[in-house]
Amino acid sequence: MAATSAGKTYHHGDLRNALICAAVDLATEGGPERVVLREAARRVGVSPTAAYRHFDGRGELLRTVRTHARRELAAAMERAAAREPGADDPGLAAERRVTALCRGYVGFAVEQPGLYRAAFCVPGPAVDEPLPVRPHAEPEIRAFTLLREALEALARQGAARPGGRPATAAAAWSAVHGLSLLLVDGPLRRLSVQGRGVVVEATLAMVVSGVAVG
Repeated sequence: MAATSAGKTYHHGDLRNALICAAVDLATEGGPERVVLREAARRVGVSPTAAYRHFDGRGELLRTVRTHARRELAAAMERAAAREPGADDPGLAAERRVTALCRGYVGFAVEQPGLYRAAFCVPGPAVDEPLPVRPHAEPEIRAFTLLREALEALARQGAARPGGRPATAAAAWSAVHGLSLLLVDGPLRRLSVQGRGVVVEATLAMVVSGVAVG
């Protein structure tokens, strides 16, 4: 689904998708707190009653936005990996892919802070969300799967002992996610572009070197 502003041109089309697009715009502008069903309806130009025919309430709408944001995060990671130059050495190529995916993760957080916050919001009562067993089982959390697969590929090149792979993937995700939060909402948000780049690259080097001893 391509999220585009619904504006006030909606008449008799796909109202559900128009509401989702409006909600994604709201999240982009101000994070998950801005996603309100009545406001999405207002932007589309319909009554709240019409909107409630498609969504039970704010929680359902926000869960839909969260899924969209998570998929956008994964897409940003894949684009970053696609831009990374190849390497004749398989080990170096695997290492570069891990780094590029992590760089894409952090880049998305910095460039789209509203959507990044929405990707990890809790729309209602907290529930356990198990990680997918199959790479495409739950595409909305593809970001972790991409990182896990890249780390496994790096391990297969002999850069890491195989025993710690699951924990290594979780640790790498924690490092990249924590850095992203510090850059978006924490004290690191005050860094200059140059300073931010130095911190990002140092963190990514730590992630890759951690695989070698994991």
